[in-house]
Amino acid sequence: MRVRISHDARPQAMTLLAAAAISIVLWFIPFAEVLTYPFRIFVTFIHEGGHAIAALLTGNSVGSLSVAMNASGETYTTQGGLVSQTFVASAGYLGSMAYGGLLLVLIRKAIAARIVLIGSAAVIFSLTLIYGILTPIFSLGALSGIPFTFIAGTSLSVGLVALGKFAGARLAAFSVCFLAVQCVLNALLDLKTVFFLSSPFDTSVPTDAVNMANATGIPAFIWAIIWIAIALAILALAMRIYVVTRDSRTQPDLPFEDVLNT
Repeated sequence: MRVRISHDARPQAMTLLAAAAISIVLWFIPFAEVLTYPFRIFVTFIHEGGHAIAALLTGNSVGSLSVAMNASGETYTTQGGLVSQTFVASAGYLGSMAYGGLLLVLIRKAIAARIVLIGSAAVIFSLTLIYGILTPIFSLGALSGIPFTFIAGTSLSVGLVALGKFAGARLAAFSVCFLAVQCVLNALLDLKTVFFLSSPFDTSVPTDAVNMANATGIPAFIWAIIWIAIALAILALAMRIYVVTRDSRTQPDLPFEDVLNT
């Protein structure tokens, strides 16, 4: 079956390619990580939020969620059975990929970019307030991560709301697209790192894959391969919806035109 880019999706596809190209170029520019740092923190929040939501969906509780200055993160949850542990451990990397795919689908389905930005701000602020601040305080859990988590989460939320409220339609749409690209690329890069850290000869570095190996007896590198395969499947599905679908509700105008906002 031949797959072609839908005519109405071509402007959006070009915007997506531009966002991806800029992201890749920034990898090769010295000190460009300063520019991409807020996006890296955003992806870390989504990653850790994936663990937290998966824990709640499987009947567990979340003790704390924190993000560090080096863009790493930690989420402490109660442990259920094997199925629960598998779901929670997998939800970080796959959650980041799924969120990036969701952003692409939302803007393809004519959801105004500013609404998506403000919605993302609500997600980040909710994770920050509930699991980054209130839960560890009331449960007397890990408190050391609260200051930076609060600063980072609040700053991201304010920035996303500002983009949604004051940026032009095209800038807001490009911002959503860039966030989606960052979620996708960082998820793939993190999974690549997990794969190389999951060597059967050295599992001294703690990762989600190592945690799964300890819980199931299945080698960590196998879990890394499974997650990579699922992540690529999620990306393929999102991209198909993004550039091929012929749903009449998709935006027919120029890239991400905010036609629903007046």
